[in-house]
Amino acid sequence: MTWGPSFMYYHCEKCGHKFKYALDLMTEFGEEFGKCPRCGGAGVYEKDGARTVDDFDYEEVE
Repeated sequence: MTWGPSFMYYHCEKCGHKFKYALDLMTEFGEEFGKCPRCGGAGVYEKDGARTVDDFDYEEVE
């Protein structure tokens, strides 16, 4: 059984934006993985795993 994609959830200390990155895109983003898509600030790790209850609160970075 599969739970779908796995994500790493972050928030930005600089602008407060919530966002998530799919783990399978880690190599594609390289050093940009975990950075805020709005302001470029470093993301603060919150959690990881399959989609969570509050998943829609986080922008998916693609």
